[in-house]
Amino acid sequence: MDEKTLEELIEQKKFLEIKSEIAKMNEVDLAELLDPLDAQTTLLIFRMLPKDLAVEVFAHFSMEQQVGIMEAVTDEEAENIIKDLFFDDMIDLIEEVPANIVNKILLYARDDERKLVNQFLNYPEDSAGSLMTIEYVSLTKELTVKEALAHIKEVGLTSETVYTCYVIDKNRKLEGFVSLRKIVTAEEDILIKDLMEDDIISVSTNDDQETVANVFTKYGFVALPVVDNEERLIGIITVDDIMDVMEREVTEDFQIIAGTSPTEDSYLDTPVWQLVKNRLPWLLILMVSATFTGRIMERFEAVLAANVLLTTFIPMLMDTGGNSGSQSSTLIIRGLAVGDIEMSDGPKVLWKEFRIAILAGVILAGVNFVRLLFIERVDVNIAITVSLTLIMTVLTAKLVGGILPLIAEKLHMDPAIMAGPLITTIVDALALIVYFLIAKAMLGL
Repeated sequence: MDEKTLEELIEQKKFLEIKSEIAKMNEVDLAELLDPLDAQTTLLIFRMLPKDLAVEVFAHFSMEQQVGIMEAVTDEEAENIIKDLFFDDMIDLIEEVPANIVNKILLYARDDERKLVNQFLNYPEDSAGSLMTIEYVSLTKELTVKEALAHIKEVGLTSETVYTCYVIDKNRKLEGFVSLRKIVTAEEDILIKDLMEDDIISVSTNDDQETVANVFTKYGFVALPVVDNEERLIGIITVDDIMDVMEREVTEDFQIIAGTSPTEDSYLDTPVWQLVKNRLPWLLILMVSATFTGRIMERFEAVLAANVLLTTFIPMLMDTGGNSGSQSSTLIIRGLAVGDIEMSDGPKVLWKEFRIAILAGVILAGVNFVRLLFIERVDVNIAITVSLTLIMTVLTAKLVGGILPLIAEKLHMDPAIMAGPLITTIVDALALIVYFLIAKAMLGL
């Protein structure tokens, strides 16, 4: 069913047909179908859903739709949603909604959950602790396979995943893990300690979400345990939650690279003035910094006056430098983000970018020299000047594009800020200085 079909059925008041169709749909597709609709229509359809499906659909709604639903439903409906909502989804909702909705959520949360809410809300934003859930399967190593299976059946329906079970001691210290596959294929009298793996990878509650994402990417986990300073199991982070984090991080990097303040709001839902405010600071900074290029041209005004033809090649040199720098910075930023490049790799990065710059610069300069000499028919000295400048510009741009993200990482800044617009501005100024100095030397100006 698509949005148009749903709207037609609503207009025709064919509610039994709607109820029959939506009950067959996947919760993710259903949430995507309902999310763009107005609050009244969404609530109408939401109330037709079976209880279990309604909770799953609610978890996949946008924050705006979740708030709208919680404000509109009855107390009984709110209680049904909250009681069946996974704990991490509840925390995400509490962090975003108004105080009156928070009170409604806490009113219907279980006593044990209510006590944990404050603890979770005190974890640093974007930390592993703020991402984790407490709904997981834990076992002790003294259990037999038969006892473990009985426990999994008891708690499995309220756990986010049962495919990996975590082995803890009496003090909840994490000792290992065992997969559900091993448990269900083993003999009933085998002990969990004989099946478990003790070489376990975990993260701390205060680890940054980017660190957590890198661990998921490196090891391909479905779930990752979170421990406190004493190695006690506090919760787990599941792959669906970390995928959301990865999407947000990539979006934020793209926004920073484009020279705009990062925001989690969707483009169409963000007011025009808010978009202006997000973009204006960088535009102002870059506009002011671009005046340096004007000052440089003013400083070498005599060189330009002596040979006006030099002016026509400035845009090409500046564009090539900016593009070269952006290529390098983008690859370095990406390498830092996914862990392919470490700070200790700085010399290797610069040496590689140096070799790339020399090869690329010589090829570009060669093509440009032939073009200027045989197509543009310019003087050979001017062709040499422009071509030498092109090599130096590409070399400078590649090195600047490679080193600035590393400097940002060293200063504990987001390397993405050292991208596109900023590097282009720096390289433009350097390219002009190199150009005019070579012109003075080659043309005797």
